Amino acid sequence: MSIRPTIAFAKIATPKKGSVVLLAADGAALAESAAALDAEGTLKKAIGVTEYSGKLASSVEILAPHGSELDRISIVGAGKTEALDERAWNRIGGAAFAAAKKAQEIAIVADVAGAEPSADDVAALGMGVILASYAFDRYKTKKDNGKAAPAKPAKITIMCANPTAAKKAFATAEAIADGVVLARDLVNEPANILGTLEFAAKAKELEQLGVKVEILTEKEMKKLGMNALLGVAQGSVRPPRLAIMQWSGGKAKDQPVAFIGKGVVFDSGGVSIKPAGGMEDMKGDMGGAAAVTGLMHALAARKAKANVIGVIGLVENMVDANAQRPGDIVTSMSGQTIEVLNTDAEGRLVLADALWYTNDRFKPRFMINLATLTGAIIVALGNEHAGLFSNDDELADRLLKAGLDTGEKVWRMPLAPEYDKIIDAKNADVKNTGGRSAGAITAAQFLQRFVKETPWAHLDIAGTAMGSPSSEINQSWASGYGVRLLDRLVRDHYEG
Repeated sequence: MSIRPTIAFAKIATPKKGSVVLLAADGAALAESAAALDAEGTLKKAIGVTEYSGKLASSVEILAPHGSELDRISIVGAGKTEALDERAWNRIGGAAFAAAKKAQEIAIVADVAGAEPSADDVAALGMGVILASYAFDRYKTKKDNGKAAPAKPAKITIMCANPTAAKKAFATAEAIADGVVLARDLVNEPANILGTLEFAAKAKELEQLGVKVEILTEKEMKKLGMNALLGVAQGSVRPPRLAIMQWSGGKAKDQPVAFIGKGVVFDSGGVSIKPAGGMEDMKGDMGGAAAVTGLMHALAARKAKANVIGVIGLVENMVDANAQRPGDIVTSMSGQTIEVLNTDAEGRLVLADALWYTNDRFKPRFMINLATLTGAIIVALGNEHAGLFSNDDELADRLLKAGLDTGEKVWRMPLAPEYDKIIDAKNADVKNTGGRSAGAITAAQFLQRFVKETPWAHLDIAGTAMGSPSSEINQSWASGYGVRLLDRLVRDHYEG
């Protein structure tokens, strides 16, 4: 893996060595703190020659002034000062890390003309640095075109007006970033390395942060009647597991909130086998479970004042003589019977039992499930938004707002009785696919049958958890989508 940089905070001063990153507001206005580095007017002249505008997250590199011991000076755009929110500061941090070009000693001067960054702003910048520094390269024996990777982490000093307050705020931001990194690692790992048991062990490691973790075995799930989940797993030599993670940071009487993740560690499609092209990406079909695990890490690491349940159903969907067949009928934990018309519509079977179990045991304030569930949501929304389906307007509105604040955007899709009728089955209570038309919607309608009246939201993250567009804060195939979104939801509405 790439070596993560260390981050320290200091008062604004004139850097003496290494690489320096300055921030320029819209119009390329530099703060007064840049004056000491520009005694000869080099920066202003270079800005004029390059016609640099200070557009958000844009950058320009400038030769260090004559006689300076600095390696390079880079300027990163802060854009319009009135638009500097958390998301913008994340992007600035990512752009600053990229502009430093893997230098070993970097000073980022968090000073913007016309707007003094708050401690939270500086912390968001630091989070952007961490997320931008991520690279999944642990299986590469040669890195950077054959050059050896640095033996030591880069040392980054963020200079700001109040380093003590920024350091305190960064502790929370770093906990969230660590959760994102964990989710990215889980999705990026190849399926021969990360199976159901290995994933369950990763969840178990959260006990080090104070999370209570239970792992249900196949025998225990069979006793509970989780035949929908177990049916998906029966074609694999890897045994299914259900991991239950509990963080009790709120008051004992506080009703918990619950997050449920689809954890198909590899999805061949089963007997309804997928085409060969692109099947290798199905190692990421556990993106929902990865997000829930990363979220639980983030909440525990920052000591969130909330009671939170995380449940992930871990299976592998393979082709085997014992695999589930199209036409099979299974009885879910809820007692509802399901006609399995397509074994590649497996994630909803896993979630059906996981949702019912969570609701029945914990009686949460709400449930949100995340799943790389359908290709249909990518057809509808592309890779910029996750599909949001909900039976509760308040919960949906809060998710929409959290998505805009973090940049992990969602778009609400419809649920209606007319769609629900499509999945009525001929030989059972419900069928697991309604065909091509409205495929993402009928998948959500299926899940809704297993949540009763509990406020619930389903996030279809097939287009955002993996293969989403690169950005200033992510160059990885796996994005870690969902961790920042749901942490923000909990932080804004369900703590204290």
